[in-house]
Amino acid sequence: MTTAPANLILKIQCPNRIGIVAAVGTFLAERGYNISSDDQFHDSEHDVFFMRTSFNRGDNPSLSMEEVRDAFSDVASKYEMKWSLRQEDATRSVIILVSRFDHCLVDLLYRRRIGELPMSVAAIISNHPMESFSELDIQNVPFYYLPVNAETKQSQEARVRELIDGSGAELVILARYMQILSQEFSAHLSGRCINIHHSFLPGFKGARPYHQAHRRGVKLIGATAHYVTDALDEGPIIEQDVERITHGDTPDSLIRKGRDIERRVLAKAVRYHLEDRVFMHGATTIVFPD
Repeated sequence: MTTAPANLILKIQCPNRIGIVAAVGTFLAERGYNISSDDQFHDSEHDVFFMRTSFNRGDNPSLSMEEVRDAFSDVASKYEMKWSLRQEDATRSVIILVSRFDHCLVDLLYRRRIGELPMSVAAIISNHPMESFSELDIQNVPFYYLPVNAETKQSQEARVRELIDGSGAELVILARYMQILSQEFSAHLSGRCINIHHSFLPGFKGARPYHQAHRRGVKLIGATAHYVTDALDEGPIIEQDVERITHGDTPDSLIRKGRDIERRVLAKAVRYHLEDRVFMHGATTIVFPD
């Protein structure tokens, strides 16, 4: 049985002009490629065009991705594109940072194990010791315990940065990592670090959001996955979800319900990033869901 060739993902962001779609379609057709999916969006306010195209090598399986990339560079230059080309089934390396609450970490590792998230975990970094995760099957992933306090925060962050940069990880996931990153470090991770905030942003920022929500008598709670920027909890939002609650809910029941929202919102945001479905666009994002 012959395995179908893996799709390639072409991701484009550029000033809007007539002929972009035609140029991409012609480029692929002339080389015998078959488009399996195509998503487009024109931001008319800023006149910027976004495109995500999945295609396979059908009639021309011998042409390498590097050759495709080299050939497409002329088209990209003509239309002033910011672009990338990646094999759809390629596994991408990530590092996960986590504190005491491990529900998002557990969920990410499970989804990776069953093949839902195309990623390899280069390391898990925590400000809590390994014993805090004694019941978790980390599956031989390197684990780094880096405690932090006011005196060690700067050196601890430098070590975290060293591990991230040394690993070659393409994405950093803050899976309920309850430490505020410095502005410099946040800027260093721009566009490649996703945080799950246990609140429906913007609103109820800072500590104990479920307790804030309870005091305000809200009828919906939610969670927000966003890119990290040097502005605390202000990064471009990738995914959000909510759940309806009632006056009968307590802070503890809100936390329980919130855990479910957090893990599914973070997992979806991570998957969208890994599958090249997200474009950062100023203070917001363009997301092409599946």
